[in-house]
Amino acid sequence: MAETTPDAQRAPEPSEGSVPEPEHHHGYIGHKDDILRRLRRIEGQSRGLQRMVEDEKYCIDILTQVSAMTKALHAVSLTLLGDHLTHCVADAARQGGDEADLKVQEAVDAIGRLVR
Repeated sequence: MAETTPDAQRAPEPSEGSVPEPEHHHGYIGHKDDILRRLRRIEGQSRGLQRMVEDEKYCIDILTQVSAMTKALHAVSLTLLGDHLTHCVADAARQGGDEADLKVQEAVDAIGRLVR
């Protein structure tokens, strides 16, 4: 996870006469760069798969690379899901009410999509 300095965590000072908006960050914001790096690697894998098909490589070799790419996507998905649970769902649960129910249902639906 990327470390932040106290200055980086502080919201900018509101200008005179403005009403400050509450600061909201998605759970993955602390390691966004890592997620982007993983997604760029997956993008490269996709281009590699396209080249393999264009070059008429052996189908089992292509399937092996598809499996590697699928696992990489699952790893990103699980990272994002974990962040959603520990940040968005936990925050909503502390507040309670309809928002908590909504966030839990979003997580359940997301898990359902991942396991299909």
